[in-house]
Amino acid sequence: MNGDEACCEGALAAGCRFFAGYPITPATEVAESMSRRLPEIGGIYIQMEDEIASMAAILGASWGGVKSMTSTSGPGFSLMMENIGLGLCTETPCVVCNVQRAGPSTGLPTLVAQGDMMQARWGSHGHYEIIALSPSSPQEMFDFTIRAFNLSEYYRLPVIILADETIGHMNERVIIPQEEDIEIVNRRKPTVSREDYLPYEADADGIAPMANCGDGYRIHVTGLTHDDRGYPAMDAKAQEKMITRLVDKIRKNRDKIIRTQNLYLDDAEVVVVSYGISARSAMQAVRDARGEGIKAGLIKLDTVWPFPEELIRGVAPRLKAMIMAEINGGQMVLELERAACGACPVSLVSNFGGAILHPGLILNAVAKAAKEKP
Repeated sequence: MNGDEACCEGALAAGCRFFAGYPITPATEVAESMSRRLPEIGGIYIQMEDEIASMAAILGASWGGVKSMTSTSGPGFSLMMENIGLGLCTETPCVVCNVQRAGPSTGLPTLVAQGDMMQARWGSHGHYEIIALSPSSPQEMFDFTIRAFNLSEYYRLPVIILADETIGHMNERVIIPQEEDIEIVNRRKPTVSREDYLPYEADADGIAPMANCGDGYRIHVTGLTHDDRGYPAMDAKAQEKMITRLVDKIRKNRDKIIRTQNLYLDDAEVVVVSYGISARSAMQAVRDARGEGIKAGLIKLDTVWPFPEELIRGVAPRLKAMIMAEINGGQMVLELERAACGACPVSLVSNFGGAILHPGLILNAVAKAAKEKP
């Protein structure tokens, strides 16, 4: 199956029973698959009038107690940003799959890019933390979609799948495990009485149990800065308390959230960092470099947000260079430079979208960096 279809199957395996979306290339196959599959298992599919409404609908469905998701690409992702911020503020579990294409504006609807990386992190207003995963194959689209739902339910926030057109439209073998072999996380329910329940009072780990609308608990859901009751609290003290908790529940659990796949790191002198379809080109380039006697390594970012800065900071001082391979004008390379803290040179191999990166381009950059004096 292709990556978009695998995303649908992963969502269903995770327990998703509500999808609201609007067709947009190259994510339409996610919606098409959902429109066929959800009714078969008692779920609900709605085609909305636009992406603003789509995001609002999945937030409402989530508060109704249903695991929910939507899918889109660049223009639709832009329209979702205000309601993604609403989901972050109200701590609403849901999943957004962005199958990236080349932009800005209409751009190249049918061709690949990875230009929404910073938008995923900073696209909504205010300060917050986000979780975003980047699959590099249809199999990872299946696996990462399940993980996106698990992270969303546990940490109570919208989780973003940052796929790309090539992964979305690539057909490969996908192994779907038996239901009993899939790890599923469901939202934490209140253990206190209805009279004592506060919808935003966190447990010791910073996560607040979540009662669904209709469970009989008093719930107030607002995008305004609010107190533990969910009622608006219009002062700096309330803002400090609320945002600190929203940020800390991610920052203090970075080790549990961040995942990378590392290749040849132990003795590497030049390390390529990449994600999505670009990571497959980077992996080939690193293997080719090894075949030529160059000590190259790879860090594949399965989790792009939070960024694995601790790993980068630990590796950079012993390297000749680090190279970011991505299909944009240079977005995640800025994070790589920040995390490396000047411990080694950082360079970029990229294009502006429309085609994947050829492994030879990355290999040339690796070979050049390997010849540089430390």
